[in-house]
Amino acid sequence: MIKTLSSREAYRNAWMTVREDVVVRANGLEGIYGYIEKPDFALVIPHCDGGFWLVEQYRYPVARRAWEFPQGSWGTQKEGSQLDLARTELQEETGIEAHTIRHLGHLYGAYGMSNQGCDVYVATSLTQGVPQREDTEQDMVHSWFSEIDFVLMIQRGDVVDAATIAAFAYFTIDRSSRLSVERLSRAE
Repeated sequence: MIKTLSSREAYRNAWMTVREDVVVRANGLEGIYGYIEKPDFALVIPHCDGGFWLVEQYRYPVARRAWEFPQGSWGTQKEGSQLDLARTELQEETGIEAHTIRHLGHLYGAYGMSNQGCDVYVATSLTQGVPQREDTEQDMVHSWFSEIDFVLMIQRGDVVDAATIAAFAYFTIDRSSRLSVERLSRAE
């Protein structure tokens, strides 16, 4: 276990805080641990007709555009539950409203360097609308892809977002377990 001796804020902006802690590791050696504090975000898997709605946007840190599931965190002026956040992100980024939305799990994308977590939701019974994108999302586009095309997009490197790929794993596991329960129910 690591024990914190001191902690200081090294940097802060509207989206994150960088901390630098002096720590003592389990072997007794003192060291420094730097990490990023960010609020948790919500990711939504909009599923219908055997496929998914995805968004594509330019991601500055990796200098490229890529496809991903709608996702985001509350800004400094907004707040609410993670479920509210999931519904808001889906509507803002795609214009879609979900009549059914279900939590699939919680994960950490980079827990060796950040405390930020992600709540994963699947949205079904979808109604199309008009996106209400934030100023920073004006280059975003959205489109529907079959599940087969989505898997091929991952293989080709068109989908590289770790949270999106992990969310698809949650979706696949959830679907498999639901099918297993259905089969057991029918067998009884």
